[in-house]
Amino acid sequence: MLDIKDFNFSESQNSFDFKGFFLKLLSYWKWFILSFIVTFLIAYNVNVRKQKIYGLDASIVVKDENNSFFTSNTSLVFNWGGVSEKVQTIVTTLKSRSHNEIVVDKLGYYISYLKKGKYYFEDVYGKTPFYVKIDKNKGQIIGVPIQIKFITNDKFDLIVDLTDRENVSLVHYVDNSRTTFSEGGKIIKKTFSINDKVKLPFINMSLHLMPDAQSYVGKEYYIRFEDFNAVVASYKGIDVGINSKAQSVISLELQGANKNRLVEYLNTTVDVLKKNQLEIKNKFATNTINFIDSTLAVMEERIKDTENELNDFRKGKNVFELESGGEKLTQKLTDLDFEKDNIDRKIKYLNHLKSYLQKNSDFSNLPAPSVAGIEDPNILSNISKLIQLSTKRDELSYAVKSDKYFTEFDVEMEAVKKVLLENIESAKEAILIDQRMVNTNIAKAEGQVNLLPQQKQEHLKITRKYNLIDNIYSVFLQRRQEALIVKASNVSDIEFIDSAKDVGGGLKGPKTSINYILASLMGFLIPIVFIFIIFLLDNNVNNTEDISKLTKIPLIGVIGKKNTDNNLSVFEKPKSPLAESFRSIRSSLQFLYKKQKTEGAKILMLTSSVSGEGKTFCSINLATVFALSEKKTVIVGLDLRKPKIFGDFNIDNVRGVVNYLIGQKTLDEVLQSTHVPFLDVISSGPIPPNPAELLMSDAMAEMIEELKTRYDYIILDTPPVGLVADALELAHFCDATLYVTRQGYTKKGMLNVVNERHKRGELHNISILFNGFQNKAKYGYGYGYGYGYGYGAYGEAYMEVTREETWWRKIMKIWKRK
Repeated sequence: MLDIKDFNFSESQNSFDFKGFFLKLLSYWKWFILSFIVTFLIAYNVNVRKQKIYGLDASIVVKDENNSFFTSNTSLVFNWGGVSEKVQTIVTTLKSRSHNEIVVDKLGYYISYLKKGKYYFEDVYGKTPFYVKIDKNKGQIIGVPIQIKFITNDKFDLIVDLTDRENVSLVHYVDNSRTTFSEGGKIIKKTFSINDKVKLPFINMSLHLMPDAQSYVGKEYYIRFEDFNAVVASYKGIDVGINSKAQSVISLELQGANKNRLVEYLNTTVDVLKKNQLEIKNKFATNTINFIDSTLAVMEERIKDTENELNDFRKGKNVFELESGGEKLTQKLTDLDFEKDNIDRKIKYLNHLKSYLQKNSDFSNLPAPSVAGIEDPNILSNISKLIQLSTKRDELSYAVKSDKYFTEFDVEMEAVKKVLLENIESAKEAILIDQRMVNTNIAKAEGQVNLLPQQKQEHLKITRKYNLIDNIYSVFLQRRQEALIVKASNVSDIEFIDSAKDVGGGLKGPKTSINYILASLMGFLIPIVFIFIIFLLDNNVNNTEDISKLTKIPLIGVIGKKNTDNNLSVFEKPKSPLAESFRSIRSSLQFLYKKQKTEGAKILMLTSSVSGEGKTFCSINLATVFALSEKKTVIVGLDLRKPKIFGDFNIDNVRGVVNYLIGQKTLDEVLQSTHVPFLDVISSGPIPPNPAELLMSDAMAEMIEELKTRYDYIILDTPPVGLVADALELAHFCDATLYVTRQGYTKKGMLNVVNERHKRGELHNISILFNGFQNKAKYGYGYGYGYGYGYGAYGEAYMEVTREETWWRKIMKIWKRK
């Protein structure tokens, strides 16, 4: 026997049984198959129910196009401040709300064209044989599919299902306001002609056929009016990126369910951007032309008036006489007057510019300084910079909501404005000097005029006035023409590298392969998690290693699962692996008895932790293998509280151990023969009120002594030691004790009970018998324990191996019967 002092239960319990867990995984292979089927079905349904998402792209380049007509006098083009700033501005603009509002409105993307599919409404924009025009001033039902069914070539049914809507929201796209229509709760069906106006309380539109429309009669389509702001918000998500290798190249990518929409939107958003940026680029030229046009309109009237005054003065007079002698003086005064007008115009512009800067915050509409003849590079540069900042700030106000960002703009604009005001004062000082010199020269020339005759003085005065206005008008005409040339010759700084185009492919989702990969992963992980939880929570003894970890009591043998309807498995199938397992235990017991030098009759007690672990089954079959070896054997049913050993032998329980112990019957009267040769049974008898006291009586010792004289082997079937103490009262009679445990049934904690009993000496010569073992990985491992397990085909020649019929063989048998 082993020394109980060597017991160490905690050392092995702290480590995780990876091998056992792996074998348990193998035993639940059906769970994995079921899990894979379920997860793959889910992945398949997800894939078929999701719309396909496509991604298309376009690329543009931002250039710094200089106008070939630029001169020092025609510097009328907006200065962007370099390509890098242009690129950043364009990226911000493309993602701005204001820009996308223009594009969505231009394309009418707030109207969805749909076709009913198996799982969802499919976006068929660009594939329908018709298009819709709406009255933006009137309300359109929002968010409700409107069915269009063509009944003839020129007629269609319009069907709207409002059965579940009492109140319907209407949108007016002219200002995106909302109203309510409260006459729902029914299906509305009307027939209309193509191109006719549809006027309903909740729909105001007309339907027109595409030029290439054909084979559309009988087909059904749907249109749906969407929330304008929601549509704009969805397109603000356009992916705009700057090429890392070429900073002037911008790539645009847009994803959606309809390729036609993507192509049109990408190309239109760039076209709108090009038009907008060209208008900004021509800002100076446009402002200058508008300023010149307003000035020329005034000057045309003054020229007419002066020309009429000159003609009236010349009537009845000798023109050659009036003009003779004063030609040079007239030309000199005309030149001086023109020079003075230029100076006055400069001063007037500078005064106006100073006043405008001090009173306003929007500087985007200033005309070019060159209109007034100002060519000071400091003023030109700072005005250009101020207009640039003002225009950019105005654009970003729709896309950026950060006050801090605009504060930076305002600070920078204020700094430029201060410098510009200083430039204005410096320029005015220089111009005032020129003005004083011109006024002096004019005064001298006018002194010479005063020496001429009175009529010549009057003629020269009118001629001088006419020439001045005419020269100024000519100059403004020239400036206007220069501005028109600049504006006409300007080209956009934005050009397509690749416009958006559907060339096939572009599929972005759903990622069917990823979904199936996830399904595989989940199909594998879900059973593992559940099995792991079961494994952790499983407190049963499932394999021989569990026993070796929990106790140092030796394992005498492993018994397989019962293969008969009753407990007489060895007798009914003597060549079965189960029978060989009991024979193996018989050999181990005989070796144990020989080692202990036990002579005469051998007494073997079988007990267990709780009821149901197969104690009676093992008692009957161990007794049977002893009896089959022609050894006189008797089974004594000492489980007085729950007797059941008699049923398998077809004997009664009217008389038994209890009758003998209370003196009612003799030993011969309670002994009953069985149909198994050399095997007798003493059943428990009627249930007594004091079973423990009976087992402790002298009569019990007398019965054991008398049985030892008659039999070679005495098998005591006792109550569970984990529930009652009856078996402990019988332990001193026994030569050996078998503690029966059952796979998947005996709790691990129960082995602590037998360990304690053994340690205190209450149970001696004890061994563990592992019952109900299945040759599967479900309970861990244990292949090769007990005869009949692990021999394979070789073992079949010596044993009647019963194979459990697999599920697929059962299916095949049913199929063959059909």
